[in-house]
Amino acid sequence: MELSAGIKASLAGRYASALFDLASEAGTVSAVEADLGGLQAALRESDDLRSVIVNPQVSRGQLGQVMAGIAAHLKLSALTTNFLGVLAENRRVADLPSIIRAFFAIAAAQRGEVAAEVASAHPLSAAQLAELESKLRAREGRTIKLQSRVDPALLGGLVVTIGSKRIDSSIRTRLNSLAQAMKG
Repeated sequence: MELSAGIKASLAGRYASALFDLASEAGTVSAVEADLGGLQAALRESDDLRSVIVNPQVSRGQLGQVMAGIAAHLKLSALTTNFLGVLAENRRVADLPSIIRAFFAIAAAQRGEVAAEVASAHPLSAAQLAELESKLRAREGRTIKLQSRVDPALLGGLVVTIGSKRIDSSIRTRLNSLAQAMKG
């Protein structure tokens, strides 16, 4: 498994790597990955949850109770539930979004996949996403795990991010380039 030194060296990377090792030993990597996907969605959808996990006035015990409640509500596996308890005890729950991203990167690297994110001004159809994934797979020579999001500020076109590489063909960028060229 080849991972960048940045992922392994970061705090989130160390926690994600430890969780991945435990999940590998238990043979539950896909279950933990699904659990973390559910947590990521919950964090994305709930302003209150995001506020609680970064609030320094919330005690370790209270944070542990919140995490246990979320784990029960989302029906998370025992390993993920215990991991959330460790994060609460160590006051690292605020790092959960970074830990989730690092875990996904580690799991993808283990499977020989590369994660790519595509931002578009309008939602892409399944056929468009499949065609884009096929072209990226040919370009990268590896399996692509594509996530899409809508960013109306792009006006049109796409911005594809693969690791540290960015392919920007958005109208916003082209207009900004034109404006800079016109300034002289």
